[in-house]
Amino acid sequence: MTPGPGRADQNPRKETATMSQPRTIAFIGLGIMGLPMAANLATAGYEVTGYNRSPEKARKLTEQGGKAAASVAEAVAGADAVITMVPDSPDVEQVMLGEDGVFANAPSGALVIDMSTIRPDVARTVAAEGLARGFRVLDAPVSGGEAGAIEAKLSIMVGGAQEDFDAARPVFDVLGTTPVLVGPAGAGQTVKAANQLIVAGNIQLVAEALVFLEAHGVDTEQGLKVLNGGLAGSTVMTRKGEGMRNREFAPGFRIELHDKDMKIVTTAAREAGVSIPLGALVAQFVGALKAQGHGGLDHSALLKLVEQLSGEQGEQK
Repeated sequence: MTPGPGRADQNPRKETATMSQPRTIAFIGLGIMGLPMAANLATAGYEVTGYNRSPEKARKLTEQGGKAAASVAEAVAGADAVITMVPDSPDVEQVMLGEDGVFANAPSGALVIDMSTIRPDVARTVAAEGLARGFRVLDAPVSGGEAGAIEAKLSIMVGGAQEDFDAARPVFDVLGTTPVLVGPAGAGQTVKAANQLIVAGNIQLVAEALVFLEAHGVDTEQGLKVLNGGLAGSTVMTRKGEGMRNREFAPGFRIELHDKDMKIVTTAAREAGVSIPLGALVAQFVGALKAQGHGGLDHSALLKLVEQLSGEQGEQK
């Protein structure tokens, strides 16, 4: 890809990243998901330099084979690819478009892969700006939670050009088992919004089923086991069921983040004139749980709201 005219004017001496498959990766955002993802890339042999607003997270990456940078600009200097994994749309805009950001400091031609979960319209805007500056931009949000990130079993929904997806495919194959190009810029974020809609609804129904089983004195361990072997089975039940039984809500994916995601999908649905009545209801439940001060808990804590509505005391049965 040839750099846009504005690119050369802004930074005429900037080096150009290789157009082949990347070997050096800057990873911006080393939280619950980002840190294990960056570590998996380092283990796979990539040269990974990480940046996080909390420096101790970057230091943890150095213990797993990566390097630490003191700024976004330092992290992206000379990188073949840049991966961002930050909380929300404004964070992506700041990291990409700021003076210390990716577009101002990464080599022209670099692959820029945003794996955050943000609004589809913001993903399209960022991609257009990146293209104008000579970058190859993909939106590639993921599903699978902390366990999927650690185990490198993420599902990766990618929006962008086929040739850029092909160049990024070796990186995606390290991080997950299901990287799929689903359409042009913004399409990955649209599919991720649908994913979060389904996940929230699934968690809500597992929570309701568990409280229902407990109320009737069923052995819930065996009950969930047999349910998970039939048509009602799901990854949510596999990964979250035992913790929900035991009321263990250490965050793999926080309520406050799922609340953000549900706002994305309900807004996008409204803008498209699409009705999502069940999704809108669960979005209210997620928002209510956050308003109660439970935003830091895992999203499986939707069980707490079901218990409240049922008059339960929250004790395992």
